[in-house]
Amino acid sequence: MFSSSGRRVDRVTILFLTLVAFGFITATFDVRSSGGGVADVMREGAQSIFTPFQEGVDWVTRPVVGVVDGVANLAALRTENDRLGDRVRELEAQVLATDALEEQVAQLEAINGLQVPDELATVTARINASGPSVFDNVRYIDKGSKDGIVAGQAVVDEDGLIGRVDLVSANSARIRLITDQLVAVSVRVLSTNETGIVTGRGGGPLRLEMFRAREAVSEGDRVVTDGSRFPPGILVGSIRAAAGAEVGFVLRAEVDPAVRLSRIDYVKVVVGWSPIDAGLQDEDTLITTTTTTVGGG
Repeated sequence: MFSSSGRRVDRVTILFLTLVAFGFITATFDVRSSGGGVADVMREGAQSIFTPFQEGVDWVTRPVVGVVDGVANLAALRTENDRLGDRVRELEAQVLATDALEEQVAQLEAINGLQVPDELATVTARINASGPSVFDNVRYIDKGSKDGIVAGQAVVDEDGLIGRVDLVSANSARIRLITDQLVAVSVRVLSTNETGIVTGRGGGPLRLEMFRAREAVSEGDRVVTDGSRFPPGILVGSIRAAAGAEVGFVLRAEVDPAVRLSRIDYVKVVVGWSPIDAGLQDEDTLITTTTTTVGGG
């Protein structure tokens, strides 16, 4: 009985409280209706009821929204970082290209300022290819027979003798470097004024042989062309180590090339000189001297 009575009391209490709440809301509407329309009153009432719930939802969802915004900002930062990285790489490439261009300009200025012995006519050309393998001692240039280049002509740069032209087409030519075993250069040692032959060995230092040497050579002695197959006075290299004449008056030594063959870019082909011209000049000199001597006698 007590239990059933308790439940009736609870229902009565709940009903009472409901009526009180309804009356309170009705009173609120009545008071606010005096200052506005029914729609405004209903809106304000609903807002009064649901504002606490809205604040609770905002409190719960605000951290989630912050996390989402943070992720979006992180993605934007990564995109901007990638863009800046691409720009940095682009600028680095431009710097490298500028450095390479400056190096080419410096080499071109050096080769154009080169004074060839006897002020011989030359053609400036650029190396545009090498041999099919690293062991080939040949280079190809972008000038040919249309520019006056023929086989046998000397090729030089600001440091000295590079080699000779051995194959020519209309617009290009092939250079055989002095390190090639097929290239022999008649030379003179400046310190002793004695002559010999320098030949290539496929790479590394050149080989010097002097068959009538009377004096020893010293480390660092300069070796130049003697004018028989190449124009005279072009630097070929320097003696690597001191050496003296062996039995039979044969002197053998090694010569370091003057030219840095691995770094050549621009070259000059000496087109204003040939061994035939040198021979004719020698003959003219001999004839003139003989005529003068005979006339004077």
